[in-house]
Amino acid sequence: MNINWQFIAKSLPLYEKAALLTLKLAFWGILFSILLGIICSLIQYYKIKGLNILVKGYIQLSRNTPLLIQLFFLYYGLTKFGLKMSENTCAIIGLTFLGGSYMSESFRSGIEAVEKIQIESGLSLGLSNFQLARYIIFPQAFSVSIPSLSANCIFLLKETSILGAISILDLMNVTKDLIGMYYQTFESLLMLVVAYLIILLPLSIFLTWVERKVRYAELGN
Repeated sequence: MNINWQFIAKSLPLYEKAALLTLKLAFWGILFSILLGIICSLIQYYKIKGLNILVKGYIQLSRNTPLLIQLFFLYYGLTKFGLKMSENTCAIIGLTFLGGSYMSESFRSGIEAVEKIQIESGLSLGLSNFQLARYIIFPQAFSVSIPSLSANCIFLLKETSILGAISILDLMNVTKDLIGMYYQTFESLLMLVVAYLIILLPLSIFLTWVERKVRYAELGN
């Protein structure tokens, strides 16, 4: 099989630009989804009246609808109400909406893993709910949630491959354009695979290292 290395060299700047855009959108989507997940998990844990029902409804809606449909609703559907957002803004909101529900469930499972005796001890010392969350509940919940949080981060990064559906020049969209214009299918797909591998493999190794460090700090092994 002859590989068109000249085409690959010519197309590399396009993939570099698309990869940087993909990383940028994924970074903000993951960051905001973690923040949203923390808020939702605390609302569920403390069973805040009214908000707790909204959070449960949001989680069910988010987890049971595809990201593609969510993006179409944000980008095309909201224009009916006069709300027009840029492609990048829709992408970040879509990733946050989807990722927030998964992050929330990860944090919730971590919070529930904290032994009640520790919470009762904190209350007996006169700690407020905020102090309990900050010093006792959340540090332990975060360490327990690390494996699922890592999986969610990788999941959201891979979900960026859908963003091209709303005209974002991400890695997938650039690949489809190159195939359509030059019919260099193998070379284009090869660069796509390598690009995602370059992005995801170091992240996966880093998150595995963090998980081991946290486990070592807790258990000493």
